[in-house]
Amino acid sequence: MPSLETTPKIRARMSKQRSHDTGIEVTLRRALFAAGFRYRVHRKPLKGMRREADILFGPARVAVFVDGCFWHGCPEHATWPKNNAEFWREKIEKNRARDRDTDARLAEAGWLPVRVWEHESAAEAAERIAALVDGRRPGRGRNAGEAATEYVAPPVAG
Repeated sequence: MPSLETTPKIRARMSKQRSHDTGIEVTLRRALFAAGFRYRVHRKPLKGMRREADILFGPARVAVFVDGCFWHGCPEHATWPKNNAEFWREKIEKNRARDRDTDARLAEAGWLPVRVWEHESAAEAAERIAALVDGRRPGRGRNAGEAATEYVAPPVAG
């Protein structure tokens, strides 16, 4: 990865970026809890996999990831910084590749990875997730072959 040239001001701003318990994540969890759903927070869905889901529904095998528009290259809101452009392009593309790999590994293991963008309505995302979890609860007739990613970010041109 190329070296990163930065200023103390930018370094301070970037270090304050939350990786857990972002606004959308907390709002989404509150909506799901209010709807009667119980879940685990920031857990690894698979043993031996270093990645953790933001919200995890174990018995239904649904792993929810709340993706930031900048960090994961949102097709609607992604921006490509002009400073250190090569560094950031490579960083964001690696994040996207890791997301695709995570989704594939989870689907192969029978999990349903669900991606929620930070710009999405938490209420709408909660409704979507609730329907998916309800449909995958044990005893509902689902077979393991139905595991698939509900929403994966398409590539950003540029």
